[in-house]
Amino acid sequence: MDANALILLGTLATSLVSAGVIFLLAESRHTVRSIFNLAAALLKVILVGWMIWGVYNALEYEVRFTIIEGVDFILRADALGMMFVGLSSVLWLFTTVYAIGYLEGAPNRSRFFGFFSLCVASTVGIALAGNLFTFLLFYELLTLSTYPLVVHRGTRESLRAGRIYLFYTLGGGALLLLGVVALHVLVGDTEFRPGGVLDHLDPTLYPLLVGIFAIMIIGLGVKAALVPLHVWLPLAMVAPAPVSALLHAVAVVKAGAFGIARVVYDVYGIEFTFSLGLLTPLAIAASITILYASLRALMQADLKKRLAFSTVSQVSYIILGISLFGPVGTLGGLVHLLHQGLMKITLFFCAGNYAETLGIHKIHELDGAGWRMPATSVAFTLGAFGMIGVPPMAGFISKWYLGIGALEAGMNWVLAVLIISSLLNAAYFLPILYRLWFGTRERPWCEERARGRYETSMWLLLPTLATAAFALSAGLLAGMPFSPLYWAELIVTREYL
Repeated sequence: MDANALILLGTLATSLVSAGVIFLLAESRHTVRSIFNLAAALLKVILVGWMIWGVYNALEYEVRFTIIEGVDFILRADALGMMFVGLSSVLWLFTTVYAIGYLEGAPNRSRFFGFFSLCVASTVGIALAGNLFTFLLFYELLTLSTYPLVVHRGTRESLRAGRIYLFYTLGGGALLLLGVVALHVLVGDTEFRPGGVLDHLDPTLYPLLVGIFAIMIIGLGVKAALVPLHVWLPLAMVAPAPVSALLHAVAVVKAGAFGIARVVYDVYGIEFTFSLGLLTPLAIAASITILYASLRALMQADLKKRLAFSTVSQVSYIILGISLFGPVGTLGGLVHLLHQGLMKITLFFCAGNYAETLGIHKIHELDGAGWRMPATSVAFTLGAFGMIGVPPMAGFISKWYLGIGALEAGMNWVLAVLIISSLLNAAYFLPILYRLWFGTRERPWCEERARGRYETSMWLLLPTLATAAFALSAGLLAGMPFSPLYWAELIVTREYL
Protein backbone atom coordinates (compact mmCIF):
# COMPACT_ATOMS: atom_id res chain seq x y z
CA MET A 1 0.00 0.00 0.00
CA ASP A 2 1.48 3.34 -1.09
CA ALA A 3 1.70 6.57 0.90
CA ASN A 4 -1.32 8.14 -0.81
CA ALA A 5 -3.50 5.20 0.16
CA LEU A 6 -2.30 5.49 3.77
CA ILE A 7 -3.21 9.19 3.82
CA LEU A 8 -6.65 8.32 2.49
CA LEU A 9 -7.19 5.68 5.16
CA GLY A 10 -5.75 7.99 7.81
CA THR A 11 -8.30 10.66 6.96
CA LEU A 12 -11.10 8.21 7.67
CA ALA A 13 -9.35 6.59 10.64
CA THR A 14 -8.84 9.79 12.64
CA SER A 15 -12.52 10.05 13.56
CA LEU A 16 -13.04 6.27 13.77
CA VAL A 17 -10.16 5.84 16.21
CA SER A 18 -11.27 8.96 18.06
CA ALA A 19 -14.73 7.44 18.53
CA GLY A 20 -13.30 4.17 19.85
CA VAL A 21 -11.00 5.84 22.36
CA ILE A 22 -13.66 8.27 23.59
CA PHE A 23 -16.16 5.48 24.21
CA LEU A 24 -13.57 3.81 26.44
CA LEU A 25 -12.75 6.93 28.47
CA ALA A 26 -14.32 7.34 31.87
CA GLU A 27 -16.94 10.06 32.04
CA SER A 28 -14.76 12.00 34.50
CA ARG A 29 -11.81 12.30 32.06
CA HIS A 30 -13.03 15.59 30.63
CA THR A 31 -9.64 17.15 29.90
CA VAL A 32 -8.22 14.03 28.23
CA ARG A 33 -11.36 13.66 26.11
CA SER A 34 -11.25 17.29 25.00
CA ILE A 35 -7.55 17.13 24.10
CA PHE A 36 -8.05 13.91 22.16
CA ASN A 37 -11.08 15.34 20.34
CA LEU A 38 -9.24 18.48 19.28
CA ALA A 39 -6.06 16.60 18.31
CA ALA A 40 -8.04 14.21 16.09
CA ALA A 41 -9.94 17.07 14.46
CA LEU A 42 -6.73 19.00 13.78
CA LEU A 43 -5.03 15.93 12.33
CA LYS A 44 -7.97 15.34 10.01
CA VAL A 45 -7.78 18.94 8.74
CA ILE A 46 -4.07 18.50 8.03
CA LEU A 47 -4.59 15.23 6.15
CA VAL A 48 -7.49 16.65 4.17
CA GLY A 49 -5.45 19.74 3.26
CA TRP A 50 -2.67 17.43 2.06
CA MET A 51 -5.10 15.49 -0.13
CA ILE A 52 -6.73 18.62 -1.51
CA TRP A 53 -3.32 19.77 -2.69
CA GLY A 54 -2.67 16.33 -4.16
CA VAL A 55 -6.02 16.14 -6.00
CA TYR A 56 -5.42 19.66 -7.34
CA ASN A 57 -2.13 18.40 -8.76
CA ALA A 58 -3.83 15.31 -10.26
CA LEU A 59 -2.40 12.78 -7.77
CA GLU A 60 -4.45 9.61 -7.28
CA TYR A 61 -5.72 8.44 -3.91
CA GLU A 62 -7.50 5.09 -3.89
CA VAL A 63 -8.02 2.10 -1.62
CA ARG A 64 -9.83 -0.96 -2.97
CA PHE A 65 -10.48 -4.47 -1.75
CA THR A 66 -13.06 -7.12 -2.58
CA ILE A 67 -15.86 -7.84 -0.09
CA ILE A 68 -17.40 -10.70 -2.10
CA GLU A 69 -17.05 -11.54 -5.74
CA GLY A 70 -18.36 -8.64 -7.79
CA VAL A 71 -18.61 -6.21 -4.85
CA ASP A 72 -15.68 -3.98 -3.91
CA PHE A 73 -15.10 -1.58 -1.03
CA ILE A 74 -13.60 1.50 -2.69
CA LEU A 75 -12.34 4.74 -1.19
CA ARG A 76 -11.22 7.36 -3.70
CA ALA A 77 -10.43 11.07 -3.50
CA ASP A 78 -11.71 13.15 -6.40
CA ALA A 79 -12.45 16.86 -6.64
CA LEU A 80 -16.15 16.52 -5.77
CA GLY A 81 -15.46 14.27 -2.79
CA MET A 82 -12.73 16.58 -1.52
CA MET A 83 -15.15 19.50 -1.59
CA PHE A 84 -17.46 17.63 0.78
CA VAL A 85 -14.72 16.15 2.99
CA GLY A 86 -13.02 19.54 3.22
CA LEU A 87 -16.22 21.11 4.49
CA SER A 88 -16.77 18.24 6.93
CA SER A 89 -13.27 18.30 8.40
CA VAL A 90 -13.06 22.07 8.91
CA LEU A 91 -16.54 22.35 10.40
CA TRP A 92 -15.92 19.28 12.59
CA LEU A 93 -13.03 21.15 14.17
CA PHE A 94 -15.15 24.23 14.89
CA THR A 95 -18.11 22.16 16.08
CA THR A 96 -15.85 20.16 18.41
CA VAL A 97 -14.59 23.36 20.04
CA TYR A 98 -18.18 24.61 20.31
CA ALA A 99 -19.49 21.33 21.73
CA ILE A 100 -16.80 21.22 24.43
CA GLY A 101 -18.01 24.56 25.74
CA TYR A 102 -21.71 23.90 25.16
CA LEU A 103 -21.74 20.57 27.03
CA GLU A 104 -19.56 21.68 29.96
CA GLY A 105 -20.98 20.08 33.08
CA ALA A 106 -23.52 18.00 31.15
CA PRO A 107 -23.86 14.22 31.68
CA ASN A 108 -22.96 11.50 29.14
CA ARG A 109 -20.30 13.49 27.33
CA SER A 110 -18.25 10.43 26.41
CA ARG A 111 -21.27 8.90 24.72
CA PHE A 112 -22.01 12.16 22.93
CA PHE A 113 -18.49 12.74 21.60
CA GLY A 114 -18.08 9.08 20.66
CA PHE A 115 -21.13 9.11 18.42
CA PHE A 116 -20.20 12.61 17.30
CA SER A 117 -16.91 11.22 15.96
CA LEU A 118 -18.68 8.26 14.34
CA CYS A 119 -21.00 10.72 12.62
CA VAL A 120 -18.03 12.58 11.15
CA ALA A 121 -16.38 9.30 10.11
CA SER A 122 -19.58 8.34 8.29
CA THR A 123 -19.68 11.69 6.51
CA VAL A 124 -16.05 11.39 5.43
CA GLY A 125 -16.74 7.85 4.20
CA ILE A 126 -19.68 9.12 2.12
CA ALA A 127 -17.48 11.82 0.61
CA LEU A 128 -14.63 9.42 -0.23
CA ALA A 129 -16.79 6.49 -1.42
CA GLY A 130 -15.75 5.31 -4.87
CA ASN A 131 -18.83 3.22 -5.68
CA LEU A 132 -22.47 2.84 -4.69
CA PHE A 133 -21.81 -0.06 -2.30
CA THR A 134 -19.30 1.92 -0.22
CA PHE A 135 -21.55 4.97 -0.32
CA LEU A 136 -24.51 2.94 0.95
CA LEU A 137 -22.43 1.43 3.75
CA PHE A 138 -21.44 4.80 5.19
CA TYR A 139 -24.84 6.34 4.40
CA GLU A 140 -26.52 3.83 6.72
CA LEU A 141 -23.77 4.19 9.34
CA LEU A 142 -24.55 7.91 9.34
CA THR A 143 -28.17 7.18 10.26
CA LEU A 144 -27.18 4.90 13.12
CA SER A 145 -24.53 7.27 14.49
CA THR A 146 -26.72 10.38 14.44
CA TYR A 147 -29.73 8.82 16.16
CA PRO A 148 -28.04 8.79 19.62
CA LEU A 149 -27.17 12.46 19.11
CA VAL A 150 -30.76 13.39 18.32
CA VAL A 151 -32.05 11.61 21.45
CA HIS A 152 -29.08 12.65 23.62
CA ARG A 153 -31.16 14.57 26.17
CA GLY A 154 -33.42 11.57 26.78
CA THR A 155 -36.62 13.63 27.11
CA ARG A 156 -39.96 12.41 25.81
CA GLU A 157 -39.81 14.99 23.05
CA SER A 158 -36.31 13.99 21.95
CA LEU A 159 -37.18 10.27 21.99
CA ARG A 160 -40.22 10.96 19.82
CA ALA A 161 -38.08 12.99 17.41
CA GLY A 162 -35.58 10.13 17.32
CA ARG A 163 -38.26 7.58 16.42
CA ILE A 164 -39.52 9.74 13.57
CA TYR A 165 -35.94 10.35 12.43
CA LEU A 166 -35.28 6.60 12.28
CA PHE A 167 -38.58 5.91 10.52
CA TYR A 168 -37.78 8.34 7.72
CA THR A 169 -34.06 7.73 7.35
CA LEU A 170 -34.18 3.93 7.56
CA GLY A 171 -37.04 3.94 5.07
CA GLY A 172 -35.01 6.15 2.76
CA GLY A 173 -32.02 3.87 3.20
CA ALA A 174 -34.14 0.84 2.25
CA LEU A 175 -35.21 2.55 -0.98
CA LEU A 176 -31.61 3.47 -1.75
CA LEU A 177 -30.58 -0.15 -1.14
CA LEU A 178 -33.28 -1.30 -3.57
CA GLY A 179 -31.91 1.06 -6.23
CA VAL A 180 -28.31 -0.03 -5.62
CA VAL A 181 -29.25 -3.70 -5.92
CA ALA A 182 -31.24 -3.06 -9.11
CA LEU A 183 -28.30 -1.27 -10.73
CA HIS A 184 -25.94 -4.03 -9.59
CA VAL A 185 -28.11 -6.58 -11.40
CA LEU A 186 -27.95 -4.47 -14.57
CA VAL A 187 -24.29 -3.37 -14.65
CA GLY A 188 -22.47 -5.04 -11.76
CA ASP A 189 -20.44 -3.06 -9.22
CA THR A 190 -21.39 0.57 -9.89
CA GLU A 191 -18.32 2.78 -9.59
CA PHE A 192 -18.56 6.57 -9.67
CA ARG A 193 -17.24 7.88 -12.98
CA PRO A 194 -17.58 11.38 -14.47
CA GLY A 195 -20.13 11.12 -17.27
CA GLY A 196 -21.84 8.12 -15.67
CA VAL A 197 -21.77 4.38 -16.35
CA LEU A 198 -25.24 3.62 -17.74
CA ASP A 199 -25.56 5.28 -21.16
CA HIS A 200 -24.30 2.15 -22.97
CA LEU A 201 -27.29 0.04 -21.87
CA ASP A 202 -29.99 -1.20 -24.22
CA PRO A 203 -32.66 1.50 -24.81
CA THR A 204 -35.35 -1.02 -23.86
CA LEU A 205 -34.05 -0.70 -20.28
CA TYR A 206 -34.57 3.07 -20.16
CA PRO A 207 -38.02 2.91 -18.50
CA LEU A 208 -36.52 0.67 -15.81
CA LEU A 209 -33.65 3.13 -15.34
CA VAL A 210 -36.16 5.95 -14.89
CA GLY A 211 -37.87 3.97 -12.13
CA ILE A 212 -34.56 3.16 -10.43
CA PHE A 213 -33.58 6.83 -10.58
CA ALA A 214 -36.87 7.85 -8.92
CA ILE A 215 -36.41 5.27 -6.16
CA MET A 216 -32.86 6.40 -5.43
CA ILE A 217 -33.75 10.10 -5.45
CA ILE A 218 -36.59 9.48 -2.99
CA GLY A 219 -34.24 7.49 -0.78
CA LEU A 220 -31.62 10.23 -0.87
CA GLY A 221 -34.28 12.93 -0.71
CA VAL A 222 -35.18 11.88 2.84
CA LYS A 223 -31.83 13.03 4.20
CA ALA A 224 -31.79 15.97 1.75
CA ALA A 225 -35.18 16.97 3.26
CA LEU A 226 -37.06 17.26 -0.01
CA VAL A 227 -40.75 18.01 0.56
CA PRO A 228 -42.71 15.96 1.67
CA LEU A 229 -39.84 13.87 3.08
CA HIS A 230 -38.61 16.68 5.34
CA VAL A 231 -40.84 16.09 8.39
CA TRP A 232 -38.06 14.64 10.57
CA LEU A 233 -35.76 17.65 10.30
CA PRO A 234 -37.68 20.36 12.23
CA LEU A 235 -38.53 17.79 14.92
CA ALA A 236 -34.84 16.96 15.36
CA MET A 237 -34.28 20.50 16.67
CA VAL A 238 -34.78 19.17 20.19
CA ALA A 239 -31.16 17.96 19.98
CA PRO A 240 -28.36 20.10 21.51
CA ALA A 241 -27.15 23.03 19.38
CA PRO A 242 -23.90 21.31 18.27
CA VAL A 243 -25.99 18.42 16.92
CA SER A 244 -28.31 20.82 15.11
CA ALA A 245 -25.27 22.48 13.55
CA LEU A 246 -23.90 19.09 12.52
CA LEU A 247 -27.21 17.91 11.02
CA HIS A 248 -27.87 21.10 9.06
CA ALA A 249 -24.43 22.22 7.93
CA VAL A 250 -22.14 19.20 7.75
CA ALA A 251 -23.61 15.75 7.91
CA VAL A 252 -27.12 14.48 7.25
CA VAL A 253 -28.76 16.92 4.85
CA LYS A 254 -25.50 17.40 2.96
CA ALA A 255 -25.10 13.62 2.63
CA GLY A 256 -28.47 13.47 0.88
CA ALA A 257 -27.68 16.36 -1.48
CA PHE A 258 -24.19 15.00 -2.14
CA GLY A 259 -25.66 11.57 -2.91
CA ILE A 260 -28.03 13.11 -5.46
CA ALA A 261 -25.04 14.81 -7.09
CA ARG A 262 -23.21 11.47 -7.28
CA VAL A 263 -26.21 9.72 -8.87
CA VAL A 264 -26.79 12.47 -11.44
CA TYR A 265 -23.17 13.15 -12.37
CA ASP A 266 -21.28 9.94 -11.65
CA VAL A 267 -23.81 7.11 -12.05
CA TYR A 268 -26.31 8.25 -14.68
CA GLY A 269 -24.27 11.12 -16.10
CA ILE A 270 -25.74 14.58 -16.59
CA GLU A 271 -26.29 14.17 -20.34
CA PHE A 272 -27.94 10.76 -19.99
CA THR A 273 -30.10 12.04 -17.11
CA PHE A 274 -31.19 14.93 -19.34
CA SER A 275 -31.97 12.59 -22.25
CA LEU A 276 -34.21 10.51 -19.95
CA GLY A 277 -36.18 13.65 -19.09
CA LEU A 278 -35.33 13.45 -15.39
CA LEU A 279 -33.77 16.84 -14.75
CA THR A 280 -36.93 18.95 -15.03
CA PRO A 281 -38.91 16.86 -12.48
CA LEU A 282 -35.92 17.11 -10.13
CA ALA A 283 -35.84 20.89 -10.59
CA ILE A 284 -39.56 21.11 -9.90
CA ALA A 285 -39.24 19.04 -6.71
CA ALA A 286 -36.38 21.27 -5.53
CA SER A 287 -38.31 24.44 -6.36
CA ILE A 288 -41.41 23.27 -4.48
CA THR A 289 -39.22 22.51 -1.48
CA ILE A 290 -37.50 25.91 -1.64
CA LEU A 291 -40.77 27.86 -1.68
CA TYR A 292 -42.81 25.67 0.69
CA ALA A 293 -40.09 25.55 3.35
CA SER A 294 -39.58 29.31 3.13
CA LEU A 295 -43.29 29.85 3.75
CA ARG A 296 -43.18 27.46 6.71
CA ALA A 297 -40.16 29.28 8.11
CA LEU A 298 -42.21 32.48 8.20
CA MET A 299 -44.71 30.80 10.52
CA GLN A 300 -42.19 29.66 13.17
CA ALA A 301 -41.92 31.49 16.48
CA ASP A 302 -39.08 29.25 17.72
CA LEU A 303 -35.66 30.39 16.49
CA LYS A 304 -34.20 26.92 15.86
CA LYS A 305 -37.33 25.75 14.04
CA ARG A 306 -37.22 28.78 11.78
CA LEU A 307 -33.60 27.96 11.02
CA ALA A 308 -34.59 24.31 10.43
CA PHE A 309 -37.15 25.19 7.75
CA SER A 310 -34.59 27.57 6.30
CA THR A 311 -32.27 24.57 5.94
CA VAL A 312 -34.97 22.56 4.15
CA SER A 313 -35.22 25.42 1.67
CA GLN A 314 -31.53 26.22 1.30
CA VAL A 315 -30.32 22.64 0.74
CA SER A 316 -32.66 22.38 -2.24
CA TYR A 317 -30.71 25.18 -3.93
CA ILE A 318 -27.96 22.56 -4.27
CA ILE A 319 -30.38 20.10 -5.85
CA LEU A 320 -31.78 22.85 -8.09
CA GLY A 321 -28.30 23.58 -9.39
CA ILE A 322 -27.69 19.87 -10.03
CA SER A 323 -30.87 19.73 -12.10
CA LEU A 324 -29.88 22.64 -14.37
CA PHE A 325 -28.38 21.22 -17.55
CA GLY A 326 -25.24 23.28 -18.01
CA PRO A 327 -21.91 24.05 -16.33
CA VAL A 328 -22.98 27.36 -14.78
CA GLY A 329 -25.98 25.86 -12.99
CA THR A 330 -23.80 22.98 -11.81
CA LEU A 331 -21.32 25.52 -10.50
CA GLY A 332 -24.02 27.35 -8.55
CA GLY A 333 -25.34 24.17 -6.97
CA LEU A 334 -21.95 22.75 -6.02
CA VAL A 335 -20.61 25.97 -4.54
CA HIS A 336 -23.75 26.27 -2.43
CA LEU A 337 -22.84 22.95 -0.81
CA LEU A 338 -20.00 24.83 0.88
CA HIS A 339 -21.63 28.23 1.20
CA GLN A 340 -24.77 26.91 2.88
CA GLY A 341 -22.68 24.91 5.34
CA LEU A 342 -20.66 27.92 6.43
CA MET A 343 -23.68 30.20 6.78
CA LYS A 344 -25.96 27.68 8.45
CA ILE A 345 -23.47 26.48 11.05
CA THR A 346 -22.89 30.12 12.00
CA LEU A 347 -26.62 30.67 12.51
CA PHE A 348 -27.01 27.56 14.66
CA PHE A 349 -23.96 28.45 16.72
CA CYS A 350 -25.55 31.85 17.34
CA ALA A 351 -28.88 30.26 18.30
CA GLY A 352 -27.02 28.05 20.77
CA ASN A 353 -25.22 31.08 22.21
CA TYR A 354 -28.49 32.92 22.80
CA ALA A 355 -30.05 29.84 24.43
CA GLU A 356 -27.09 29.02 26.69
CA THR A 357 -26.24 32.58 27.72
CA LEU A 358 -29.61 34.31 27.89
CA GLY A 359 -32.10 31.45 27.86
CA ILE A 360 -33.57 32.68 24.58
CA HIS A 361 -35.44 30.19 22.40
CA LYS A 362 -38.26 32.25 20.89
CA ILE A 363 -37.78 35.00 18.32
CA HIS A 364 -39.75 37.58 20.32
CA GLU A 365 -37.32 37.10 23.22
CA LEU A 366 -34.44 38.46 21.12
CA ASP A 367 -35.41 42.12 21.63
CA GLY A 368 -32.23 44.05 22.36
CA ALA A 369 -30.02 40.95 22.48
CA GLY A 370 -27.76 42.46 19.82
CA TRP A 371 -26.45 44.97 22.36
CA ARG A 372 -25.98 42.37 25.10
CA MET A 373 -24.22 39.94 22.73
CA PRO A 374 -22.85 42.13 19.90
CA ALA A 375 -20.25 39.72 18.49
CA THR A 376 -22.70 36.82 18.31
CA SER A 377 -25.33 39.10 16.80
CA VAL A 378 -22.94 40.45 14.14
CA ALA A 379 -22.18 36.84 13.21
CA PHE A 380 -25.91 36.08 13.03
CA THR A 381 -26.45 39.17 10.88
CA LEU A 382 -23.75 38.07 8.43
CA GLY A 383 -25.22 34.57 8.23
CA ALA A 384 -28.71 35.92 7.67
CA PHE A 385 -27.58 38.35 4.96
CA GLY A 386 -25.82 35.43 3.28
CA MET A 387 -28.99 33.33 3.29
CA ILE A 388 -30.98 36.21 1.82
CA GLY A 389 -28.33 36.64 -0.89
CA VAL A 390 -27.14 40.16 -0.09
CA PRO A 391 -23.90 41.06 -1.95
CA PRO A 392 -21.07 40.34 -1.35
CA MET A 393 -22.01 37.44 0.94
CA ALA A 394 -21.48 33.83 -0.11
CA GLY A 395 -25.19 33.26 -0.66
CA PHE A 396 -25.24 35.97 -3.33
CA ILE A 397 -22.53 34.13 -5.28
CA SER A 398 -24.57 30.91 -5.22
CA LYS A 399 -27.79 32.57 -6.34
CA TRP A 400 -26.04 34.56 -9.05
CA TYR A 401 -24.67 31.44 -10.69
CA LEU A 402 -27.94 29.57 -10.25
CA GLY A 403 -29.76 32.40 -12.03
CA ILE A 404 -27.28 32.51 -14.91
CA GLY A 405 -27.39 28.70 -15.07
CA ALA A 406 -31.19 28.75 -15.31
CA LEU A 407 -31.00 31.10 -18.30
CA GLU A 408 -28.29 28.94 -19.88
CA ALA A 409 -30.50 25.85 -19.48
CA GLY A 410 -33.55 27.62 -20.92
CA MET A 411 -35.43 27.21 -17.61
CA ASN A 412 -36.36 30.86 -17.14
CA TRP A 413 -39.05 30.00 -14.59
CA VAL A 414 -36.28 29.14 -12.13
CA LEU A 415 -35.47 32.88 -11.96
CA ALA A 416 -38.91 33.50 -10.49
CA VAL A 417 -38.26 30.78 -7.89
CA LEU A 418 -34.95 32.41 -6.94
CA ILE A 419 -36.46 35.89 -6.67
CA ILE A 420 -39.50 34.79 -4.66
CA SER A 421 -37.42 32.63 -2.35
CA SER A 422 -34.98 35.49 -1.73
CA LEU A 423 -37.88 37.76 -0.80
CA LEU A 424 -39.18 35.08 1.56
CA ASN A 425 -35.67 34.70 3.03
CA ALA A 426 -35.71 38.42 3.75
CA ALA A 427 -39.21 38.18 5.21
CA TYR A 428 -38.23 35.61 7.83
CA PHE A 429 -34.69 36.83 8.63
CA LEU A 430 -35.06 40.64 8.68
CA PRO A 431 -37.60 40.67 11.56
CA ILE A 432 -35.07 38.71 13.64
CA LEU A 433 -32.36 41.26 12.86
CA TYR A 434 -34.74 44.09 13.70
CA ARG A 435 -35.45 42.58 17.10
CA LEU A 436 -31.75 42.01 17.76
CA TRP A 437 -30.67 45.57 17.05
CA PHE A 438 -33.78 47.74 17.41
CA GLY A 439 -36.04 45.79 19.79
CA THR A 440 -36.95 47.04 23.26
CA ARG A 441 -34.12 46.49 25.75
CA GLU A 442 -36.27 46.10 28.88
CA ARG A 443 -34.91 42.69 29.89
CA PRO A 444 -32.90 41.67 33.01
CA TRP A 445 -29.87 40.60 31.04
CA CYS A 446 -29.51 43.85 29.10
CA GLU A 447 -27.29 45.47 31.74
CA GLU A 448 -25.09 42.45 32.48
CA ARG A 449 -22.27 43.66 30.23
CA ALA A 450 -22.16 46.92 32.15
CA ARG A 451 -21.38 44.86 35.25
CA GLY A 452 -18.38 43.32 33.52
CA ARG A 453 -19.80 39.93 32.41
CA TYR A 454 -18.36 38.49 29.20
CA GLU A 455 -20.66 38.12 26.20
CA THR A 456 -20.53 34.31 26.46
CA SER A 457 -18.00 31.51 26.87
CA MET A 458 -15.03 31.79 24.51
CA TRP A 459 -15.59 28.11 23.62
CA LEU A 460 -18.91 29.19 22.14
CA LEU A 461 -17.95 32.56 20.74
CA LEU A 462 -14.70 31.83 18.88
CA PRO A 463 -16.09 29.08 16.59
CA THR A 464 -19.07 31.32 15.84
CA LEU A 465 -16.86 34.23 14.79
CA ALA A 466 -14.57 31.93 12.78
CA THR A 467 -17.38 30.41 10.70
CA ALA A 468 -18.95 33.85 10.19
CA ALA A 469 -15.59 35.13 8.91
CA PHE A 470 -15.36 32.16 6.53
CA ALA A 471 -18.88 32.81 5.25
CA LEU A 472 -18.02 36.46 4.59
CA SER A 473 -14.66 35.63 3.01
CA ALA A 474 -16.24 33.02 0.69
CA GLY A 475 -18.17 35.86 -0.92
CA LEU A 476 -15.63 38.68 -0.73
CA LEU A 477 -12.76 36.50 -1.96
CA ALA A 478 -14.73 34.30 -4.36
CA GLY A 479 -12.25 34.96 -7.18
CA MET A 480 -9.22 33.89 -5.18
CA PRO A 481 -7.45 30.51 -5.59
CA PHE A 482 -8.89 27.71 -3.44
CA SER A 483 -12.04 29.65 -2.60
CA PRO A 484 -15.23 27.54 -2.65
CA LEU A 485 -16.09 29.01 -6.06
CA TYR A 486 -12.61 28.24 -7.39
CA TRP A 487 -12.86 24.61 -6.27
CA ALA A 488 -16.37 24.26 -7.73
CA GLU A 489 -15.03 25.58 -11.04
CA LEU A 490 -12.26 22.97 -10.86
CA ILE A 491 -14.83 20.21 -10.41
CA VAL A 492 -16.93 21.42 -13.32
CA THR A 493 -14.02 21.86 -15.73
CA ARG A 494 -12.17 18.68 -14.74
CA GLU A 495 -14.99 16.21 -14.29
CA TYR A 496 -18.22 17.41 -15.87
CA LEU A 497 -17.31 19.16 -19.11
